[in-house]
Amino acid sequence: MSTTVQTRVAQARKLLGTGNRTPKAPGFRADVQALRAIAVLAVVVNHFWPGVLTGGYVGVDVFFVISGFLITSHLGREIARTGRVRFGTFYARRIRRLMPAALLVLAVSVVLAGVLLPYPRWSATAWETFASAFYWENWLLAAKSVNYSAQNASASVVQHFWSLSVEEQFYLFWPLLLVGLVSLGRNLRWLVPGVAAVGVLSLVVSVVHTALSPNPAYFNTFARVWEFALGAFVALLASKLVLPRVLAEVAAGVGFVLILVPAFVYDHTTPFPGSLALVPTIGTALVIVSGLRPGPQWHTPVTASAPVQFIGNISYSLYLWHWPVVVLAPFVLGGSLDGGKLTTAWLLWLLALSVVLAWLTKMLVEDRARTFAPLVRNTKTTFAAMFAGLLVVEVLAGGLQAGYHQRVAAAGREVPQEIKITGCHGAAAMIAENNCADPFGPARVTEMGPANEYWHPAPECEVTDRFKVGDKRTMSVCDFSGDGKPTQTVWLLGDSHAEQWQPAVFEVARKEKWLLKVGILGGCPFADVQFSGYRAPGGMADIMSCYEWKAQVVPAVTDDRPSMVLMSFFSRQEFVEDGSGRSQTEQYRTGLEPWWQAWTDTGTRVFVIADPPYNRDVRSTDCATLNASNPKACAMPRDKAHPPDPLTEVAKSTSNPRVSLIDLTNYFCDRELCYSVIGNVTVYFDGDHINKEYSRTLTPMIEQALSSR
Repeated sequence: MSTTVQTRVAQARKLLGTGNRTPKAPGFRADVQALRAIAVLAVVVNHFWPGVLTGGYVGVDVFFVISGFLITSHLGREIARTGRVRFGTFYARRIRRLMPAALLVLAVSVVLAGVLLPYPRWSATAWETFASAFYWENWLLAAKSVNYSAQNASASVVQHFWSLSVEEQFYLFWPLLLVGLVSLGRNLRWLVPGVAAVGVLSLVVSVVHTALSPNPAYFNTFARVWEFALGAFVALLASKLVLPRVLAEVAAGVGFVLILVPAFVYDHTTPFPGSLALVPTIGTALVIVSGLRPGPQWHTPVTASAPVQFIGNISYSLYLWHWPVVVLAPFVLGGSLDGGKLTTAWLLWLLALSVVLAWLTKMLVEDRARTFAPLVRNTKTTFAAMFAGLLVVEVLAGGLQAGYHQRVAAAGREVPQEIKITGCHGAAAMIAENNCADPFGPARVTEMGPANEYWHPAPECEVTDRFKVGDKRTMSVCDFSGDGKPTQTVWLLGDSHAEQWQPAVFEVARKEKWLLKVGILGGCPFADVQFSGYRAPGGMADIMSCYEWKAQVVPAVTDDRPSMVLMSFFSRQEFVEDGSGRSQTEQYRTGLEPWWQAWTDTGTRVFVIADPPYNRDVRSTDCATLNASNPKACAMPRDKAHPPDPLTEVAKSTSNPRVSLIDLTNYFCDRELCYSVIGNVTVYFDGDHINKEYSRTLTPMIEQALSSR
């Protein structure tokens, strides 16, 4: 061994070796295994019963800290022993440990998705399977999270691979970082400050990114590295962190509290990860530090018990299996569900199934692959086996994608190109005079594919760069006059809940030969209000984009002096807060009426289109598909499905005589119930928006409302 290497080994042993107290010898730790059990149960319960453990997603952060601690402990010992890291051996060990079970679950999931899921989900599943197999699923989801339309898509069977992607990316670069720090200045003392610096920088990125854009920040690897670094910091300073017995016992108790409290208190509105992720991660670090002292602790009878250790032992496979089980189960159980939703009894059976699958996978796949002699003996064989497994998964994903495109072509022929404005088709079935025999009978098409997408512009529309927000083009100009002069200029304004009325408005515009201008920005309430977020607290970047967009559009509408302005937005879930303590309705009133007055003073008529009843907030978004033969099972009480809407309430009560409300609720609901299938047409495209075909069947109703006022 060279003098330089000997020096590094000596320094490493000093850094990682004994101090005033002796840490627990490296090897299996029951308390760390118990942390794995807590982490996976938090995630699983959150996914099965989100209303019970609203912050169970912090289990992922617990896993990240554990991974940082264990991997850095292993790499630190190797550096102390040899002065270097054998990268090929390290990566091959990670492959044998993680990829066999992951590839198995991916392969089974993509096959079952093709058999059980509606075809519109196949494309996203195929792409996410590809991304998950190569461990960049988190970046794909981050990109989707800034796409408003994609946010409304149903979760895929492999979506949970985002956290495994972050972890694998950590495994890829962390050894390189440690070796680089060791080589820096040929001094191992750069190791701890270097890891600390990386952790602090990542934490800053996490806090800032979460404040600006919380949705993509959640999946961002750079916003998560600090969690691994925290575990690594404990590993590197293990000899200096051995606590006196009493202090160790207290640290363990505080640590468990810091993990469990956020699991119960945090929810989907919590800005995360950011600074709030410090609570469960510091808690995890405290439990790990407390266990550095040899001997049992106060919690050992529980944490070292057979049931806890069993769950910790199968935690990886349980994480892999539980999500596809809960996503696919409704399509197996079908009409036996309650409004398309899994009951508690079914969820308990599915939890048991997940545990059994995890146990079998642990025994037959994880353990055997890790110790399979041909793989252990030859690193190249391990990599060859990995590529073979990846090839199988990608072929299956490619087949699913090809099947999707075939079904899209076939489904496009099922959606009528010409709307039926009479009889019992779609919304017309709600007209009593039509005497429809079965207005709520089965739909002809229940699977909502590209032919049902509401957001596409008409052929007469030109999408412009005016009022562009980032890379989002928010403005379209549609000339429906043909070769002549438009009869009038009309604006359609709002968020995606205005956009969903486009199919019907286009039909009216085409008939009346309008010049239609469409301004749409998803997740942005079209009012002069203190916007705080869509469904949850929003990021500052998104909120500022909303303000800036409206500041451009509103004066442009005023200057244009259109004949009519049609507007709508999702005010029930686009929250505002000006600090006055007033209701959402009153805050919206203050933010709407001055704009309306400015427009009507120039001769413009303003028409507010009332929002339709809820869908995903009251039933499974797949309810119409799961109950294809009996769609009445998806009907929900009107008072539950259609609560008061601030925008509608303001439009109803305004004193401005040139502002009118177009309320089409009676074409979605009767006096008691609101439906998901009407006139053999599926009402909703996704959880929040109506189907293009159903929107088009409302054309006569919108036309009548516009002409009668």
